[in-house]
Amino acid sequence: GKWHMGVNCKSRRDHCHHPLNHGFDYFYGMPFTLLNECQGTDDPELAKSLQDTYWLYTQTIILAVLTLLIGKLTKLLSVKWKIIICLAICSLLYFISWFSSYGFTKYWNCVLMRNHDITEQPMNLEKTTSNMLKEAVSFIERNKHRPFLLFVSLLHVHTPLVTTEKFQGRSRHGLYGDNVEEMDWMVGRLLDAIDKEGLKNTTFVYFASDHGGSLEAHRGNAQLGGWNGIYKGGKGMGGWEGGIRVPGIVRWPGVLPAGTVINEPTSLMDIFPTVVHLAGGTVPRDRVIDGRTLLPLLQGTVQHSGHEFMFHYCGVFLHAVRWHQKDSGTIWKAHYATPVFQPEASGACFERGICPCFGDGVTHHDPPLLFDLSQDPSEANPLSAGTEPLFDAVMRRIGEAVEEHRKTLTPVPQQLSPDNNIWKPWLQPCCGTFPFCWCDEENSKA
Repeated sequence: GKWHMGVNCKSRRDHCHHPLNHGFDYFYGMPFTLLNECQGTDDPELAKSLQDTYWLYTQTIILAVLTLLIGKLTKLLSVKWKIIICLAICSLLYFISWFSSYGFTKYWNCVLMRNHDITEQPMNLEKTTSNMLKEAVSFIERNKHRPFLLFVSLLHVHTPLVTTEKFQGRSRHGLYGDNVEEMDWMVGRLLDAIDKEGLKNTTFVYFASDHGGSLEAHRGNAQLGGWNGIYKGGKGMGGWEGGIRVPGIVRWPGVLPAGTVINEPTSLMDIFPTVVHLAGGTVPRDRVIDGRTLLPLLQGTVQHSGHEFMFHYCGVFLHAVRWHQKDSGTIWKAHYATPVFQPEASGACFERGICPCFGDGVTHHDPPLLFDLSQDPSEANPLSAGTEPLFDAVMRRIGEAVEEHRKTLTPVPQQLSPDNNIWKPWLQPCCGTFPFCWCDEENSKA
């Protein structure tokens, strides 16, 4: 499925970020993420506001060149041809430099790989669902006689909501609902494959989302990014519940009782130590591991999550901290920074398309906004020293936890720096001779 961690570091074929260089034995899927551009729609998703700015600058430069050209031809302006030609060449190079990054996104970024080989460039989205499903089922069949880890990162329930014709119109909730229905069917097929091979009672299955609904994803009045119910905010907002509170569903019939509901805060970082535990290994001891194995909580040997504090980041910026107070069961959450919604009361960053993590796009709170999630899960009523007798004590304890947490952090290069997010031709995965990167090995093999 969707890897979304990139591929190369210094050359087109070093594959330093590839799954096979990070512990996986087999890979089939997208090395990047799924964008509207992959479907070839007129609704670009990648850096939309930045593209609009680049296009405005391009039009301004073209207008300047045309003005000089007309002025020269009509003898209204005394300007050398050399200046006009140089300006025209510069404007062309400027246009090529940014349009090569965004205008060809479908061909550069919408790539399907099997291990180290590109099989489709660009991807054929009409066949991606069946291809992903076939690969996952085949993996189960190939590895049924030995322990295996199958990680399926579905492309579904993510814009552009690629849905096969069979499921279009199936839901009462538009295209998003159709896409959820198809994802549900895919998960069912995977579970059927496990059951068919007699692995039902010996296979631990964990299903979850990586974040809440993307409120900014919409087309007209149609909501394309999901709905977060009573919870405030959404995807990419750092700390609001709507972006980080997701359900986790576990199936292990031979070990875990069905129908159990556990209301304890856990983290997707818990998957790593849980899998290590299941495999009989030990987690690394030379660093701080933020995850906790889920098995004691799932098996009922403990009543509370191993997480007393959870730290919610937006990029490298700490936006919020959650404190699960074990003695009282109260869940406090302090927001140090929150995104500035546009429009103000909209609950999302519609004008920007995505909420920023820093700068004028966020509000810093001193003292932090404090909520009692056990009483106010919608984060509608911030507490203060005047309304909450424990305010100062809670903020002091959370502050101490933040200081302890920061001591465990190691500085790393900024992954989302501008330099790391501009297109680099020498790193571009290509199945042919660059820049002619078009291939369809899937159909050729079929």
